[in-house]
Amino acid sequence: MRCLSHLQIIHNVIIWVLCCVCCKHFSPSYFSFSLVSRDNQTRQIQDAVSNVEKHFGELCQIFAGYVRKTARLRDKADLLVNEIYAYAATETPNLKVGLKNFADEFSRLQDYRQAEVDRLEAKVVEPLKSYGTIVKLKRDDLKATLTAKNREAKQLSQLEKTRQRNPSDRHIIYQAESELQRASLDATRTTRQLEETIDNFEKQKIKDIKNIFSEFITIEMLFHGKALEIYTAAYQNIQNIDENEDLEVFRSSLYPPDYQSRLDIVRANSKSPLQRTGSLKSSLKTVQISNSMPRKEEEEEEEEDDEDDDDEEEL
Repeated sequence: MRCLSHLQIIHNVIIWVLCCVCCKHFSPSYFSFSLVSRDNQTRQIQDAVSNVEKHFGELCQIFAGYVRKTARLRDKADLLVNEIYAYAATETPNLKVGLKNFADEFSRLQDYRQAEVDRLEAKVVEPLKSYGTIVKLKRDDLKATLTAKNREAKQLSQLEKTRQRNPSDRHIIYQAESELQRASLDATRTTRQLEETIDNFEKQKIKDIKNIFSEFITIEMLFHGKALEIYTAAYQNIQNIDENEDLEVFRSSLYPPDYQSRLDIVRANSKSPLQRTGSLKSSLKTVQISNSMPRKEEEEEEEEDDEDDDDEEEL
């Protein structure tokens, strides 16, 4: 029993010394300053996380809409390609070939547009979308820090009440101070962890923003570079269409096969007046020659008859 009483006395002395130390180094003003400092720090971290949550969410929605619009444009272009193919099948040869080549180039462009859509989805939208989970984890860290801070504030308030109610009871005061010290150490630990986490979060955020926008620009430059090349080839295919040859084909399709012989007759009848006068003179000359030939034959026959009469008279 004596040994136990001596141990109890030593224990009480140690408690008294610790209480004195705690009262000296962990005064309410010290804890109040620590709480205010951590409050300001936590508020800044919370504002930074909320800012990222807001603007990254807006960027994600807008980029996703941009990708959907690009995909719709690809679908409309596919419809346009099909219609050009259908129309080209009904046209004249040169126009048919030109339109078909144009549709081939335009269809090839849509393959690159599909690649653009896939890359934007993977390199831009998905990284922004992942920040929803990242922000949720940071809010959980903030919540743990706020819980520890509130526990520290509660223990500080309880210590002050204990000192007011039982200013002479050092044992109760010591217990309250010990609880406050443990709460303060826990709050300090969680705050330091949060500082490290938010520092890494800020570093990763800046890096991700650079990568996301760099990827966006690179993807768009690749697509538009290919688009310029393909549009140039498509333009050349359209310019190579021979209008005159197709026009002749079209005109020939309007008339029957014997149109050419009839056309020659029409052309012959549509000669100039001088040509018609010359041809008339030649035709008259031909008629005169043909008319004079029977007259000569008649005169020769008459002469022969006269000679025959003379012969008969002589006989």
